[in-house]
Amino acid sequence: MPTTALWALILGGGDGKRLQPLTSRIAGDSRPKQFCPIFEGETLLDRTRRRVDLLVRPDRQVIAVTRTHELYYRRLFKELAPSCLVVQPANRGTGPGILYPLLRIMELAGNVPLAIFPSDHYVSNDRLFMDHVRDAWAVVRSRPEALVLLGIEAARAETDYGWIQPAAVPLPVDGPTVFPICGFWEKPSPLLAQQLFTHGCLWNSFVMVTWTQRLFELIRTAAPELSVPFEDVRRRLGKEDEAQVIEHVYAQIKPISFSDAVLARVPRRLAALRVKDVEWSDWGNAKRVMETLRRINHRPSWLSSLEAMVLEEPA
Repeated sequence: MPTTALWALILGGGDGKRLQPLTSRIAGDSRPKQFCPIFEGETLLDRTRRRVDLLVRPDRQVIAVTRTHELYYRRLFKELAPSCLVVQPANRGTGPGILYPLLRIMELAGNVPLAIFPSDHYVSNDRLFMDHVRDAWAVVRSRPEALVLLGIEAARAETDYGWIQPAAVPLPVDGPTVFPICGFWEKPSPLLAQQLFTHGCLWNSFVMVTWTQRLFELIRTAAPELSVPFEDVRRRLGKEDEAQVIEHVYAQIKPISFSDAVLARVPRRLAALRVKDVEWSDWGNAKRVMETLRRINHRPSWLSSLEAMVLEEPA
């Protein structure tokens, strides 16, 4: 097996439109939420990078962004090696947002263990959360065919999250306990969400750990509509016409969800690691942000002027 040094892919290419009613008021412009200083000058992307630093060396971290957001990530050109900042011509969803930087990482480092992190989530305890990522890393080192998803112990019957159904019996592995995955649900109905909650299903954090080659094989098997257009990209990485090929591919493809196109199609090839004692939230709307800030007793300077206005908005 090749080197087991862990790499990280941080997903920063989303548009964050659902949270823009709040972020536009905080920042004064239409920047995506990952670039918004929700925490007194610290953006969600900043917090994600700081969290990832606990486990992954900075020179092994790749950040995927979208060109239309350059105004907000411009400083990353100075902070990252050119090969570690992957700029998409447009936002085409999490499918291309994972595959394009995955190909770049494979070009840079070959077959290496990789942890994938969204950059727009709230995590209450960075160190404890990254301990769970470390456990997932240990699993994929012992079982290189595995892709381990971090599943958050659900606090309520949430209809706006993705859900994971773990099997009752764990996988026979030495070390951290992981469970085969029986199924995925994206944004279930209230009735289904209550059933999932009652049966101990987990929220899908979308944080996952696997080997780069294994991830590429899963994408190619489950989602040819995603992998086939990127074959030209794979062949032209590092060549003079790479940018031209990327432009052409992104102009042709439609948005593709990684959860729908890959994870939901091969659930039994995946495993879930249960995350305990960590509060996690996908900040998809303003009310959820406010509720989290209230629970942790954090009052950023913008809160007083916007709190009443935001709480009046529908979720």
